[in-house]
Order: sequence, then C-alpha cells, then structure tokens
Amino acid sequence: MVEIPDSLRSVFSATVQEQDGTYVLEVPSSELEHESITRGETYRVAVLDAPGTTGESTQSAERADKSRRNGQRGPPAPPVNEGEIREVTIETVGDQGDGIAKVERGYVVIVPETQPGEQPTIEIDDVRQNVAFASVVDPDQRTL
Repeated sequence: MVEIPDSLRSVFSATVQEQDGTYVLEVPSSELEHESITRGETYRVAVLDAPGTTGESTQSAERADKSRRNGQRGPPAPPVNEGEIREVTIETVGDQGDGIAKVERGYVVIVPETQPGEQPTIEIDDVRQNVAFASVVDPDQRTL
C-alpha cells in the first residue's frame, strides 16, 4: 500500500519530455487555478512508475498516442473512461472519508463508502483530468 502523507498537495499524471537537453514535467494549469501550487515556489515531486498498458487502459493509451501524433501537447488522457467497470484496491481514506484507489500512472479514483484493503468492483461515474469518481457496483461483493 502506498503511504500518502498529510502534506500531499496535488496528484496529477504527466509525461516526462526532453527539452533542450533537460527533462520537463508539465504541470496542468488547473493546479495553479485551484491553488494547489504557486508559481515560483519549490516543491518536492514524487515519481511513481506507470504500470504497463493493460486492456483496461487501452482506450486512454490510444487517445494519448493520437494526441501525440496530431502534435497536441499537454497532460496525458486519464486512464479510465466513464461507465468503465473494474476492480480496484482501496489504499487509503481521504479527508472526506471516501476510499481512495490508484490505477495506472498513479491516477486517483475516489470511491465513497469504502475502506482501506477492500477490493470492490466499481463503475467510473465521472472522469476529470486528475481524478475520477466511482461507485461500488455490488456492495455485497467487496473482498478484503
């Protein structure tokens, strides 16, 4: 299980890009708009491996590849789609008491009424650039 410190200010996915002999991570403008970070400040960045592309994330990987081929820049597409059904492991509980699972590239999925260690089958209800919201498909099927 990934330990998430209380000081965590922001979670987002980004692709490492080479630029003039250095490597760059693009920070989504929404992180500045939501005041998660401030321009000119220094932050500690954690880098997590992105799992290999699986059947569950094929569509989002194809969207990202298409964007790169079309010359579009910016953050990669979320690795989940609305209506998608998948099994996750709840890793921790957020400030509002909702379960938090992470999927490909460390992307966060918030699942209400779940607890750490549970492995529910969920349906993705709402997808945003940095987070998705899901509901448990069959509450009686949760496993620990």
